[in-house]
Formats: sequence, structure tokens, C-alpha cells
Amino acid sequence: MNSEDVQAIKALLSKPQKIVIVPHKNPDGDAIGSSLGLWHYLKSIGQEVRVIVPNDYPRFLKWMPGTNEVINFEKDNTAAVEYLKAADLCFTLDFNHLGRVGQMTPILEGLDAPFIMIDHHQAPDNYAQITYSDSKMSSTSEMVYNFISSLGDANKISSEIADCLYSGIVTDTGSFKYSSTTSKTHQVVAHLINKGANSFEIQNKIFDTNTPDRLKLLSCALKNMVILKNYNTAYTTLSQEELDAHNYRKGDTEGFVNYGLTIQNIRFAVIFIENKEEGIIKISFRSEGNFSVNEFARNHFHGGGHMNAAGGRSDNNMEGTIKQFEALLENYKEQLTR
Repeated sequence: MNSEDVQAIKALLSKPQKIVIVPHKNPDGDAIGSSLGLWHYLKSIGQEVRVIVPNDYPRFLKWMPGTNEVINFEKDNTAAVEYLKAADLCFTLDFNHLGRVGQMTPILEGLDAPFIMIDHHQAPDNYAQITYSDSKMSSTSEMVYNFISSLGDANKISSEIADCLYSGIVTDTGSFKYSSTTSKTHQVVAHLINKGANSFEIQNKIFDTNTPDRLKLLSCALKNMVILKNYNTAYTTLSQEELDAHNYRKGDTEGFVNYGLTIQNIRFAVIFIENKEEGIIKISFRSEGNFSVNEFARNHFHGGGHMNAAGGRSDNNMEGTIKQFEALLENYKEQLTR
């Protein structure tokens, strides 16, 4: 953040405010970790603050300190709308377009409160009065750490804040595997551990609490994998029927798309997941090197994200979506094989 933004934020927080923190729809580890980390911090400086999520999030994230105070817009609509409309200030975390909050979008668009955006995705919109955007950052959680530090309050990072921010960083970096992980990221993590984040316990709670159904669903996804050697591409599919047969719960497919990239010479990995309730095929894209899945998702599948990790959707059925995807690959063959 620049010094002008820091001073503006200090002025906003110089007196008690009613504040809401909103992450994106289908919040992941970084969205929840950054939101709860910021929630703990703002509470510690005397603010009245609520985290309002558009919908539910995975069970493996519900151990984080403060999770019981999170308001689910989908389930507790009346309370959520009441807090949103009463807000003096709204933080939006881990997204940069109001369309990313689903059915909450009209409410946010109608708020009179100023917005502060903290986000690391590409091409931010200009709805926020203060925008802290950096697509080179590993995670929004690392940015929240920087936000707190820029306000001169790094000493106020508690073990609860440390747990939440560490969780967001470790999930969005693939346990520090992705190229967005920098030496600064490791320095931030070291400080969070010194502040009380238990790295072993956190990773165990996030990554080592699989149900038998989830592992069998992973087996199904791997069995469905298609490898297109001519394009250095691997994709897999999961139908609604397959999800139902394995008692799918939110978050069960987290990380499945990454298995394609573990195959030698594969540079582009995709998973297509049917969602009959919404009438869409949800798509996750991953890549290695300089192939931009952000551009691919934006250009063809109503999505976007990062250079090497993005999401999208198709309003076609599974068969039509796969045909469209395979046909597109010829246009990208040179980028994928050079």
C-alpha cells in the first residue's frame, strides 16, 4: 500500500466503526483465512466487525478461530442483510469484481459505505475507494499481514491472527509449492509461526482429514483423466451422478485439478465438474510456465484468476463443454508445446 492509502485507512479506523468483511462465493482457505485474520485484528483495535460469507465453505476450514462468528448470507439472510446495510465500512477480500459474491452482488452494489479491496487477482475493478491489489502476491492472507504491518500494528498479531493467515497462505501456495511463493512469503510465515501459528497442526487439520468418500471420489476423478500428449494437457471430469454416488460435500474436490500437473511433460491441467443445481459445468484450470490460464478462462469460459491458476464455467452440458475445450487447444498448441 502507498502512504496515502495508509493514512486514509488510519483515518477511517481512528474511531469505532461498524465494519463488514466479505470474501468471494465458495470461499477457499485464503478467503476464509484472510477474512478471519482481518476480523481478529479489527476487533483488537476496538472495531465492531462481522465476516459475512456468500455461502458455506469446506468443513476442513471450520476449525479456524472465529469461524463460529461467521454469518452465512445464504443461510442467515435476514441477519446478513441487516449487518451489510448498517455497515460504515466494507472490506472485500480475495476478489476484485462484485459479481464474485453471487446473490450478494445487488446488496453490495447498493451500499453507501466505502469499500476497501484487498486482493491478489488480475484486472481489478474500480468499485473500491481504497484498492490494495497486487497480483504478484502469494495470497490475500499475505496481503492482510502487510496491511496490518503497514498500519504499524505487526506487534498486535495474535496467535489467532497467525493461525488464520498461515492457513490462507499455505492453501493458496499449495504448501509453498507455487511460483508465487517468494522469500518475503517465507519471512511472513516465519513471523506468523513466531507469533503462535502451529504449522504442523494447521497442515494436519487442512490436508489430513480426508473422508473415505473423498478419497474414492479422487480415485474416480483419476480414472476419468484424459491425457492429450499432443498438447501437453490433461483433463478430468466429474459428473453430478459421480459426485452424488460419493456423498460429495463442499470442498471435496479441492486440489484434484493439480494431479494432472504431476504427470511428466504436462503443462496444462483442467477439471470439469457438473453442477446440476446451478445448471453449469464448473471448471478449474492450472498451468506451469508462462501459459496463462487466466487469459484462457477469461477468453473462453467466463472466468479468470491468476497466470497459473484460474476458474471458469460453462453453460453447456459436459459433452459440449469438453468438445469446445478440445477444439480450442489447437489454437494454443504452440504455446503449450514449445
